[in-house]
Amino acid sequence: MKDNSCQDFQANVEKYLIRHKSVLDIMTKYQESVARVNRALAKSVTECGCIKIEAHKQIVPHDIAFTSMKDYMSSHVDGELCPHCKETLSKEIGHSLFYMAALCNLTGLKMDNVMQEENNAISTLGFYYLS
Repeated sequence: MKDNSCQDFQANVEKYLIRHKSVLDIMTKYQESVARVNRALAKSVTECGCIKIEAHKQIVPHDIAFTSMKDYMSSHVDGELCPHCKETLSKEIGHSLFYMAALCNLTGLKMDNVMQEENNAISTLGFYYLS
């Protein structure tokens, strides 16, 4: 049996989205939800302190292959999210996915198709995808 969790999620969003049906409402709520994701991550650093951001210039040797570059790149994140911050971030990402699904519903897109097409592009282009 095929896993249809993405389709089920999108169907539930369609079923239960009542107040924000306008494309303008959905666009701005989606943008707001993404900002809340960023805020939750920032608060993990500034209020909780469970993670740190140690940003610096990425140093990559000149004589390596492009395919090896990933080994030299840093996320700049030090530490792990505590259970509270992980729960908060997960909740905010969930809200963002809700409005992304609403936008897909409004435009006639299927999230699982969009994800599959993106996955195919990543697989096809490999290291050169969005590099």
